[in-house]
Amino acid sequence: MRDGFQFVGRIPYPITEPKHLVVASEVATMDFLRSHGIPVPQIYSYSATSENAAGTEYVFMELIRGTNLGDIWFDLSEKARITVVSKLVELESRMFALEFPASGSLYYTKDLQAGTRKVAVTISSSARDSGFCIGPDTRLALWHGKRGNIQIDRGPYTDPAAALIAGAKKEIAYLTKFGRPLHPFQRLRREIYNYQKQSPLDHFDNLDKYLRIAPYLIPHHNETITCSTLRHSNLQPNNVLQNYGDDISESLTIPELPHNFDELSEIKQFEQVVLLRKRQLYYFYVAMTAKLNSTHYDALAYDFSILRRKLFDHASYPWEGDNVTLKANLICLMENWSSIAAPELDEGGDSRASCPISFSEDEVTECKRLHAVQIEADEQLQTCRDVIGIGPEGWVPLEQYKETKQREVKLKANVLEAAESKEE
Repeated sequence: MRDGFQFVGRIPYPITEPKHLVVASEVATMDFLRSHGIPVPQIYSYSATSENAAGTEYVFMELIRGTNLGDIWFDLSEKARITVVSKLVELESRMFALEFPASGSLYYTKDLQAGTRKVAVTISSSARDSGFCIGPDTRLALWHGKRGNIQIDRGPYTDPAAALIAGAKKEIAYLTKFGRPLHPFQRLRREIYNYQKQSPLDHFDNLDKYLRIAPYLIPHHNETITCSTLRHSNLQPNNVLQNYGDDISESLTIPELPHNFDELSEIKQFEQVVLLRKRQLYYFYVAMTAKLNSTHYDALAYDFSILRRKLFDHASYPWEGDNVTLKANLICLMENWSSIAAPELDEGGDSRASCPISFSEDEVTECKRLHAVQIEADEQLQTCRDVIGIGPEGWVPLEQYKETKQREVKLKANVLEAAESKEE
């Protein structure tokens, strides 16, 4: 501003849906956290509607000065990194202490239209209405494309089962009305299927199987890890941190350099050092969580917790021609049924209960083969991204765009040159 004051003005991406709910929920969530002493930027003003002079939803918020952790993370000492992780876990433990009556997204009651389902959030120190409520879930998967026009249950959810099945029911409703054969969205996967479109009926069947096993994913004997809570679901260096998808990290094994480290090339040594730091970060995070936030640790360390999460995610994702990933998760659950389902049965329940879904031996073999080939294709795609220097969305900082574009053009030329036929 003319007097030197600075603030941040934010508007939704064009693909963000539903814009009014996303903006309203983000504002309410930040204000709610700030009112409970969590250090987040102050909201100066916002509009959850495009009916204004700007012609768009917007948020005006405090400018936070400092250094992006992602820019300095790998230059920090181990002690400094442990300190950062400790502070993060302390903040998370304070968030986990906040109690909510339902799952969904957080709003100011005044920002939801009359007739919208909501559950009031009361301030713990008193019984009075705080002006906040839990309303519809704003996860993009529930609203993507034509899904936003389908009347389905998007919350609030007052029990875990409703939250677990909402995404799958949404996708079933979408495929029933709009489903049609599609090529797999990831082009590198298309060769696996001889460039043939995949039928949504197969995914429809997988979703139906998911609905049958969903109740068994809930830890019925541990209410503390089925309560509604707030957590950051995208912890990575530019937000904070994370190392999801790494076997060593997920097994909570103490990380160390490979035994043949000294024999590796300089580039491979650098890659291993970077990987070690990521794994150390994850290990520090889990160890500190065990110490300061037992509820979160219990959820992270719960038997097959990652498989449960994958099942939930892949059943909720918009279908884009992938009939294998969710099916592979379901097969993994079937093969580990006695270990997963028995602890979840109510007292007096029959621990010998058979799995409510089944696959033939041929189905299992073929699905595992396709899943392995898909993973290989995904790894090839990730290698291409790494060579170019981009993430899944393709975004790069402005000052790096020209150099990144040159690498992309060179990679494309090399791939075309390596093709063995005009068709390829």
